[in-house]
Amino acid sequence: MKIATFNINGINRRLSNLLVWLEATRPDIVCLQELKAEHTAFPETQIAARGYDSVWLGQRSWNGVAILSRIGQPILTRRGLPDDPSDQQARYIEAAVAGVLVASIYAPNGNPQPGAKFDYKLAWMARLHRRATALRKTGAPIVLAGDFNVAPTDLDIYPTRSWDNDALVHPQSRAAFKRLIGRTWTDAVRQFHPRERIYTFWHYKRLRWQRDAGLRLDHLLVSPNLRERLAGAGVDREVRGFEGASDHAPAWLTLAD
Repeated sequence: MKIATFNINGINRRLSNLLVWLEATRPDIVCLQELKAEHTAFPETQIAARGYDSVWLGQRSWNGVAILSRIGQPILTRRGLPDDPSDQQARYIEAAVAGVLVASIYAPNGNPQPGAKFDYKLAWMARLHRRATALRKTGAPIVLAGDFNVAPTDLDIYPTRSWDNDALVHPQSRAAFKRLIGRTWTDAVRQFHPRERIYTFWHYKRLRWQRDAGLRLDHLLVSPNLRERLAGAGVDREVRGFEGASDHAPAWLTLAD
């Protein structure tokens, strides 16, 4: 089973790129983020024509998450994180697919910091931690996949000081991600690339793609009962080089049967 995550940065604007990648790589399950489309504007028909069923949570202009599957209809289990009914941002969706519980996650960016957006990011990450713990305690096999908007260590960002004050690398953001993983979740890409500078995001500005000045913001975390099934993980880096590409590239893992 191949599970991928891709911050598409506008699903209708970049639909052709998404469909080309789906056709070329045929992941079984795909978590999408930053749809930037109203719920009714999700391109369900075009994606279904490529063999994928979908569940999604849209939001006009911003945010938005989805789960696609070509191995059975995703059974929706939750839209939105619990613990804050006032939070209307479309950042979390969860579904059961072929015996695995999958969450598509788009964590807040948190900039500028300090400030209200950074406070929201940290509070949201704490809510995600509580949800992840509750899911893990069910004993279900779980994959948490998405754009966590955290570069967890210095290895996850190109050598620079220009991002030092950014929420993506702030010590509190990194600490929140570390608490989430704890001693139980496995960072699939790091499991197979423990010392490699491997990135998933390259800003459009200052030729960062051309200079490979990237960050690893997109992660796939697996529950302890899936750790032994991990068979591979990586990043489809070349997708960032497509014409009109998202500023992210897909990350993926494979699970042995």
